[in-house]
Amino acid sequence: MEQVTSYVEEKEVVSLTQRLIQIPSVYRPGVPDGNEEKVARYVVDYLRETGFSVQFEEVVPGRPNVIAIYDSGRPGKTILFEGHTDVVTEGDHDLWSYDPFGGTIQGGRIYGRGSCDTKGNLAAAICAVKAIQRSKLDFSGKIILCIPCDEEGMMIGIKEFIRRGWANGVDGAIICEPEENQICITQKGAMRAIINVYGKMAHGAMPLTGINPNTRMARIVVALDELERKEKERLGEHPMLGWPSITPTILRGPVKGEPQINVVPSQCMTTLDIRTVPGQEHAVLRQQMEDILTELSREDKDFKATLEVIEERPWTLTSQEDPIVRAVAESYRSITKKDPIYNGVPGATDGTFLHKAGIPIVTTGAGDRHIPHHADEYVDIDELVETTRLYALSALHFLKDE
Repeated sequence: MEQVTSYVEEKEVVSLTQRLIQIPSVYRPGVPDGNEEKVARYVVDYLRETGFSVQFEEVVPGRPNVIAIYDSGRPGKTILFEGHTDVVTEGDHDLWSYDPFGGTIQGGRIYGRGSCDTKGNLAAAICAVKAIQRSKLDFSGKIILCIPCDEEGMMIGIKEFIRRGWANGVDGAIICEPEENQICITQKGAMRAIINVYGKMAHGAMPLTGINPNTRMARIVVALDELERKEKERLGEHPMLGWPSITPTILRGPVKGEPQINVVPSQCMTTLDIRTVPGQEHAVLRQQMEDILTELSREDKDFKATLEVIEERPWTLTSQEDPIVRAVAESYRSITKKDPIYNGVPGATDGTFLHKAGIPIVTTGAGDRHIPHHADEYVDIDELVETTRLYALSALHFLKDE
């Protein structure tokens, strides 16, 4: 099986990564081509040339999933590789030393938005399966490439992939994300919430004629900070995931209309990005936040606030003894002659929902885990090629006859 690594072609991995970067796929509602469609169609054409069975499925207009299957024709297990097509905004172009959509090669690195998260790893997964195909090595079962949209948003792509039944019968999945080729067996959960505080509009010179939602929101933020402190004290620092967190990310008042320095707004809102670790139950955490609002309303007759949880992604954990983890670990040792480093994903991935669907997952891939979403995002070519070999050999180890 180790022979498969010799069929990985560096030029192929590099050129495919460059081409994927050069097709912008930032989701920008209302902007023509501000979605994943062009890069998805490129991937479809690329895969069909290899003879794979390929499906192009629109989740919502302009936002498709791509599913490719390489079937051995013999009964056996099914392994899935997942790598998304969307990328986050490039932000201010002036902060970049290189064209964010240029795929520039410099100093052994490929630069550009998505090079690290995760178009490089998507290219690695595709080229890994092509290497298996070129090797003509016998294996049983099949390999699925799941290439969804919207991982950086509400993850509608992977949810639709599961809803349509593609995850049925999958025995293990490798989530292709930048983890420095460390073997990540756990990941943080996530909750996304919106808190609205309602007041009464008034003149800033006569605030007592109104009800100020901003000061009441401040009390909520302070109380949430205290809740976070207590959770950290209760749980301690997780050895792979670090600390749990409750982070207000957007504060807006007024919510609608123009703000003005001498006007008390009628409403204030904040969004919360909450990251959870093993030992935390989302239902309990939600009730604790509701209790904060209830207690503040008892103290202040004019206090009125609502909490809406708009997304939940529970934390995940896969045993080191699971076949998918053992396959990746064995492959890593074979390729690098080193023991693997086990770790956790600091954020949430599409793997969250595959895990919820009952599929054991492991997350690994090329790229400095601290580089995603930065200006001058990059991936090291040597590491990317190593990842491609790791993916190819892991698939064969996983699919081999027991």
